[in-house]
Amino acid sequence: QVKGEMLTKKEKHAYQKTLLAQKEKIVRKLSQLNNESKEVETGIAQDVVDKAESSYTKEFLLSLSNAEREQLALIDDALRRLKTKEFGICQMCAKIIGKKRLGALPWTSYCIDCQQKKEEGSA
Repeated sequence: QVKGEMLTKKEKHAYQKTLLAQKEKIVRKLSQLNNESKEVETGIAQDVVDKAESSYTKEFLLSLSNAEREQLALIDDALRRLKTKEFGICQMCAKIIGKKRLGALPWTSYCIDCQQKKEEGSA
């Protein structure tokens, strides 16, 4: 019943760009909350992302809200899956996740059916 095809290299690159932009947004918000942003340099946001990637300190994670922490973990997981052939494949049923769903939630690791089952199971 699942329709769709594997993602092209170009599509994967577009998803990676979206994921990194979302990650940068969360990290930039954190930076502003901690009054660490140096708005003098234009490359500071990327620098913060690089630092966050190289050292996931407890302070960094504790400064985030639960939702932001969860989203950051999902983004990192999606970026990891992009490097393998797992991206765009449901981690529960191994079917292809629809491109429409990936477009809306590129960090998702479940197809819509499995996501609903997961939510119903944890409710």
